[in-house]
Amino acid sequence: MKVLVTGASGFVGQALLTRLELAGHGVSAITRSEIGDIDGKADWRPHLADIDAIVHLAARVHVMQDTADAPLSLYRTVNTEGTIRLAEAAREMKVHRFVFVSSIKVNGDRSDRHLTAQDPAAPQDPYAISKWEAEQALAGMSSDLDVVTLRPPLVYGPHVKGNFRRLIQIIDKGIPLPLARVCNRRSFINLANLTDAICWGLTGPTGLYLPSDKDDKSTPDLIRAIARALGKPQRLFPFPPTVLAFTAKMLRQSDAIDRLIGTLTVDGALPDWTPPQSFETGISQTIDWYSTL
Repeated sequence: MKVLVTGASGFVGQALLTRLELAGHGVSAITRSEIGDIDGKADWRPHLADIDAIVHLAARVHVMQDTADAPLSLYRTVNTEGTIRLAEAAREMKVHRFVFVSSIKVNGDRSDRHLTAQDPAAPQDPYAISKWEAEQALAGMSSDLDVVTLRPPLVYGPHVKGNFRRLIQIIDKGIPLPLARVCNRRSFINLANLTDAICWGLTGPTGLYLPSDKDDKSTPDLIRAIARALGKPQRLFPFPPTVLAFTAKMLRQSDAIDRLIGTLTVDGALPDWTPPQSFETGISQTIDWYSTL
């Protein structure tokens, strides 16, 4: 196929370009330097000639402490209106396949149920709301555009940023963490598995899917795996999770703590797809990269 990839310079985008080329696909990498602002006015048509499929990664990403005056409208401009504009151009230019990388945050920040594609959406913040609205718009175009929507959980791998890299840094520095009594479960997906799932989406059945490593871990398990890969001792000590959650609420850090003590798992079910890489290998590759910094 000839595949157009938006957000090609990002964490997932750079790895996806390599994965697509290895699979024999032709790739057109689009960043903001080529298209300008990704919003409801962007003109995608010059970039869509002879394109067979689109992988839409570009987005205004989730920001833990967004200080914008109207964050929802800003997220909607890129994540909702920008996605709709691209999909409309794809229909006009007869592009037959649209792979949209959304987020498990559309299902909420935590759930005691093992989530599937049939579970209702429950977006809790502007980022998730804007992604959910884009999903709904794409579903409305499914009669003449083959849409595959992926909602991955937390993605890790070489060049990871954000909270996952900060967690590695904390463990590397030997800072004790009060999480020994946490008994949660979390789904993750490493970069190699996500890019493989996206490649699957180019030819797989249309619909909504929740890919993962299919190897859920507790937060203490994750910390131990990172510590082993770093060759560092794990420094976990017991502390009541309820007290931790209350303290985080008082300090307005509930979102960060919820990700450490809350449960959020997905089924990882894509027809005839198996993650090619294990959780352990993904962590090892992530730490090998981190060790070069």
